[in-house]
Amino acid sequence: MSLFERWLTFWVALGILAGLVLGNLVPGGFSALAGLEYASVNLVVAVLIWAMVYPMMIAIDFGSLKEVGQRPKGLVITLVVNWLIKPFTMAALAVLFFNHLFAGLIDPAKAPEYIAGLILLGAAPCTAMVFVWSQLTKGDPNYTLVQVSVNDLIMVVAFAPIVAFLLGVTDIEVPWETLILSVVLYIVIPLIAGALTRRALLARGGDAAVTAFTARIKPASVLGLLLTVVLLFGFQGPVIIAQPLLIALIAVPIIIQSYGIFALGYAWAFAWKLPHRVAAPCALIGTSNFFELAVAVAIGLFGLNSGAALATVVGVLVEVPVMLSLVAFANRTRDRFPA
Repeated sequence: MSLFERWLTFWVALGILAGLVLGNLVPGGFSALAGLEYASVNLVVAVLIWAMVYPMMIAIDFGSLKEVGQRPKGLVITLVVNWLIKPFTMAALAVLFFNHLFAGLIDPAKAPEYIAGLILLGAAPCTAMVFVWSQLTKGDPNYTLVQVSVNDLIMVVAFAPIVAFLLGVTDIEVPWETLILSVVLYIVIPLIAGALTRRALLARGGDAAVTAFTARIKPASVLGLLLTVVLLFGFQGPVIIAQPLLIALIAVPIIIQSYGIFALGYAWAFAWKLPHRVAAPCALIGTSNFFELAVAVAIGLFGLNSGAALATVVGVLVEVPVMLSLVAFANRTRDRFPA
């Protein structure tokens, strides 16, 4: 790893600080950038995430995708954790903290909205950023693609019923434009671009050309991550400064959920003796969230200034630092897994 990559957590911390400062100094500029969206998907953030995802897509060998079916254990862990465990543990933690432990610190009338926002986060597994976490842990790009793709297919039919059940309502409308646009932007387009790039590189110089090219563009991927952090914290800078205690309270169950879900998936993968290239992304997929979908549904159901919308945004803010810490842990424990 380069010196820049080795100190990535430090640069992310600087990005968080820069986002908070700039968000409060020039809120108009960030408001203008926040307005560049379609179907609740911010187009600037989408471009930056695309820059992060594209290098990993080049590494995907489509000829070996068929071999994933011979190793189903990683998929089983991902699907069970994401759809049979994670939404329900997030709901339980939300109720525990906001109906009981934090009851004297918040407006009781807002508690149901905070709970709803956390439920929306828990029911929306990651679509895009997981490719970044997989790349940082040297995950198997082919297997990661299949895991994310299967999750997306299930999300189309399972997200609304699970959220409706946990919220106790039946009239939830899934923002299909947000869901479809996110899949196209974060998976389909970079996947096609990566496949075409890989084909051209293989024709020109074989695997060595692919390795050399991805090494050259890797700094752009890391830069995309840092700029994304600056933007996300800049968008919410005034809110964070105005309500630091509330932000911290919402973050507590999200952090507990994140580390708990990762521990479950990682320990399960270790018990099943999965190789680290499958085990690490397998655990990280369940930990990360599809925040665009969660934010869009929260705004649609409860309004832009609701506690539910705020809770989903806090999920975005917490995710990057938490996921980087889990990436570091996964890399330090690589030798505990089979080669």
